[in-house]
Amino acid sequence: MSLIVMKFGGTSVANIDRIKNVAKIVEKEAKNNKVIVVLSAMSGVTNQMQNYIDEINSQQSIENDLLLTSGENVTIALLSAILNNKKIKSIPLLGWQIPIITDNNFQNAKILNIDNIRLNNFLEQFNVLVIAGFQGINYEGYITSLGRGGSDTTAVAIASVTNADRCDIYTDVEGVYSTDPNVVPEARKISKLAFEEMLEMSSTGAKVLHTRSVELAMKNNLVLQVLSSITNKPGTFIIDDNNLIEKEIVSGVSYSSNESKITISGIPDKPGISALIFGILADKNINVDMIVQNISQDGINANITFTVPNNELNYAKEILQNNLNKINFKTLKTDQKVSKISVIGMGMMSQSGVAQKMFKTLANNFINILAISTSEIKISVLIDEKFTNIAVKSLHEAYNLNK
Repeated sequence: MSLIVMKFGGTSVANIDRIKNVAKIVEKEAKNNKVIVVLSAMSGVTNQMQNYIDEINSQQSIENDLLLTSGENVTIALLSAILNNKKIKSIPLLGWQIPIITDNNFQNAKILNIDNIRLNNFLEQFNVLVIAGFQGINYEGYITSLGRGGSDTTAVAIASVTNADRCDIYTDVEGVYSTDPNVVPEARKISKLAFEEMLEMSSTGAKVLHTRSVELAMKNNLVLQVLSSITNKPGTFIIDDNNLIEKEIVSGVSYSSNESKITISGIPDKPGISALIFGILADKNINVDMIVQNISQDGINANITFTVPNNELNYAKEILQNNLNKINFKTLKTDQKVSKISVIGMGMMSQSGVAQKMFKTLANNFINILAISTSEIKISVLIDEKFTNIAVKSLHEAYNLNK
């Protein structure tokens, strides 16, 4: 008998009818396998909890995480009750009951340990375990939340420690697409992706899987499948690249408008200045992405442009201004109306001309490139936000990714 971990997101458990639908999917899988189900809160509930926190301006980590993780308690109780009504022996489990041990980084906690012995004992007693995603407990006994995409991380971590045969991530889409179908209706569903490709897609704007969960699956070589809880169709398998028979040169085009550009001008052109700037930002946990440095026309000073997430822009700006005497820059400018466009594919490691095609396609559409970053399987460019859709559409067509 195999062990399958199944994770259902907020839209899949948005109401009682949706939860009953999840019960049918679990019932079918439980006929031949042991099943662990990981659930998110109902769609919108966690956001509502965050709104309550904002409304009272709470800075209390313990209380905030207790509130943020409350929605999952509801969904696991409802699903387990429905399964037991169907004579499927099930038990709902909260993060602290397993326990899922985390660090003390409230609202973005990292999993340190999961008691797989206790999990296996539960599996011997029950056909289905219904586990609350997104929540854990620290060594002091306080409830913690795992941050954005935390239920994905819970599911992959549970699947890893129990040596599950597969981890299925159920969403409101049928799998991973070559780009956002809302932007390009001709986007095609990808049947198989390498971990590295999914990781790059997740980190550059694709919202199907959270980066942390993909990293964890890749580390443990755990097969993931992304599929819909609404339609009964095969999804996208995320696997080791050695199991891909043929690697696509470009598998997909992703985009993110959650980018802000910061340009510091008139800084001294001397060794160590970049280390100073980015060291100051790193000490404050500011996530810097694309970086461009060039020499000013006077040959004495330099300019540095880089990007940060939108929600960190004001904080990053404040930090830099507070360190003006250390950095000695002349001007600091910001721009939130930018987008990052990325092309991703394992085949890029062995094929030339991918970058040239990208730059030529953008030039043909009169789109100026503000910054560039690359990896072995990804090329990202920063452009004016107003050109996002035309850039995605034209690149998707240029790489022959349409259906």
